[in-house]
Amino acid sequence: MDNQLRPLNLGEILDRTADLFRSRFLFFTGLASIFAAAMLAVQLIQVGAMHLMGYPEIAPHLALVYAVLIVANLLLISLLAGLSIAAFNRAVAWIYLGKPATIYGAVSSIFAQVRRYLWLMTVTMIFAWGPLIGVYILLFGTIFAAGFGGAMFGAQGAQQPATMGPGAMAGALIGFLLVLLLSIPATIYGVVMWLRYSLAMPACVVEGLPAGKAIRRSINLSEGSRGRIFVLWLLVFVVRLMLGLLIEFPMILLVVKHPGQPVPLGWMVYQQFGVFAINALIGPIYSIGLTLFYYDQRIRKEGYDIEWMMQAAGLLPQQATSELGGGSLN
Repeated sequence: MDNQLRPLNLGEILDRTADLFRSRFLFFTGLASIFAAAMLAVQLIQVGAMHLMGYPEIAPHLALVYAVLIVANLLLISLLAGLSIAAFNRAVAWIYLGKPATIYGAVSSIFAQVRRYLWLMTVTMIFAWGPLIGVYILLFGTIFAAGFGGAMFGAQGAQQPATMGPGAMAGALIGFLLVLLLSIPATIYGVVMWLRYSLAMPACVVEGLPAGKAIRRSINLSEGSRGRIFVLWLLVFVVRLMLGLLIEFPMILLVVKHPGQPVPLGWMVYQQFGVFAINALIGPIYSIGLTLFYYDQRIRKEGYDIEWMMQAAGLLPQQATSELGGGSLN
């Protein structure tokens, strides 16, 4: 990869992202597979728990347990995804500045600071997506308060199936409409805040900043480039969506052929292995591009290209965090 330090336009960043991923395909897919395997294990544990709870007819008294299991699963997956982004930020930073990079080195460096990165992911997740999470908590609370939980999960072992009265049905409908209306501004807010925090993890990894300072650093660095970062995310999302539809096509056919029937657990396991393949193959692309955006913004705003050349020439003392060239002179 041509790692000449200079400001890049969106097309050049996308081109460098693709070139770096293509030239080191085995390295990046190998690194991604470690975290993808951990996510797969979490998902398979959830499938196994569903089997133990009697899926597809989960008893009403286990409905809350099932909901908590889903939330815990999503949180674990999100945190693992955050750690994978940190690992890729570390590896790309090494490569971008012409330093040797290994899978072991990237993973071990991440686990050396795992608490910092997990805390950063937790804080940014709450700040950005807290309102949307609250909306969905409201949704599930409305559903169960209306007595819809038994109707949704089935009354296993009961003489009569669980039903909803007119009042409960009206309450559930009103709650659903309210959540739908609230979810739109909550989603917009989440996207805007997520773009503001998008460079927090690279700043935390490269400069060794704690969570609060990394977030403030991201807000400053990302300004003026959030639209470009959104385009990168959108392109990766479209590629993941197309691959997901391709892998899940047999399951889609099954659902269409047998409408209203629950998906067999075996097909769910197949789906999770498909997700593992997508995470291993596509997961690195967004993280690579994000790291390139981080350096591009530092070059544009702080003249980092000049700083790095002076450090490389021995004209400036190496900073405490200059293992990755991440120390700031300010």
